[in-house]
Amino acid sequence: MKTKIEERWGTHPNDVKKYDTAQLRKEFLVETVFETDAVLMTYTHNDRLIIGGAWPVQETLPLETVDLIRSEYFCERREVGIVCIEGEGEVDVDGSLYPMTCKDALYVGRGSKNILFKSKNPAKPAKFYFASSPAHTAYPTAPITSTMRRTRELGAKTTANERTLNQLILNEITPCCQLQMGLTELKDGNVWNTMPPHTHSRRMEAYFYFKIPENQAVCHFMGQPQETRHIFLGNEQAVISPSWSIHSAAGTSNYTFIWAMCGENLDYDDMDTFTADKLK
Repeated sequence: MKTKIEERWGTHPNDVKKYDTAQLRKEFLVETVFETDAVLMTYTHNDRLIIGGAWPVQETLPLETVDLIRSEYFCERREVGIVCIEGEGEVDVDGSLYPMTCKDALYVGRGSKNILFKSKNPAKPAKFYFASSPAHTAYPTAPITSTMRRTRELGAKTTANERTLNQLILNEITPCCQLQMGLTELKDGNVWNTMPPHTHSRRMEAYFYFKIPENQAVCHFMGQPQETRHIFLGNEQAVISPSWSIHSAAGTSNYTFIWAMCGENLDYDDMDTFTADKLK
C-alpha cells in the first residue's frame, strides 16, 4: 500500500516562453497517474488543485493525508471528485459504500474522514481518477450516475471535433464549493477538443487523457493565445493548465479526457474565447 505525491509550482507566462521541451514537460506534464495498489497524487500551486489516481488491485487503498496539506485527514479542508475510468469497484466514505462503474462519479464533501478505494474483481480492477480542491463549506457526499450527469453534444464532423461532453460535478448537479469535473468523449474520426480555445483567468484546469490507442498520441496545446506551446501525451497522462493558458488538443486518433477545474467561481460558461485564426 503506497501513497506518493509530487509538487508543482505556479508559473508566470513570461517565464514559460523561455522553457525548452524538457522543462515544459517537467512543469506541466504528469506522466504517471496510476500504479498498481497505490495512490499517486500531484499537487499544483495553481489554485492548490490535487489530481491523482487510485488503482486497487489486491488491496483496499485509503486516501491518506499528505504533509503538503498539513491536515489531520485528507478532506479536513478539501472536497474531492472521483471518476471511475475502468472496471468495477466501490468507494467507501465513512462507512457508506458507493458502487462505481466506468464513467460514474462521486463527489466527496469536506469533513469526510475515511475514504477507501476497492475493486470488485482483482482480475478486472477498477481505476479511479480524482481531483481535489480546498473547500470552505461542507456539502454532502453524493454519487453522480448516468441518469444524473448532464450531456452536451458539441462540435461537428466538418471541423473534426464532434464530441460528447458529460458534466459530472457542477453546482447545478450537486452542491459543491469550487471543484468542477466532467468527461469528454471524442467520436470516431474526430481529433480536436476545446476548439475554438479559451482561457478563464478566474479558474485553472487540469486535463487527464485516456483511451488513447496503442502507438497513438495526443498533442496538447497550452500557453497564451498569442504564443502557444505544445506537449505530446500518451495514454493515461495528465497536464496542468494555469489560468492564463489555453487548453486544447489534437490526437492521432479519437480519445477521452477528464477535465477538472477550480478557482474563483462556479460559472462553467465564464470563458474568454479565441477563434482559431487568432492563435500564434
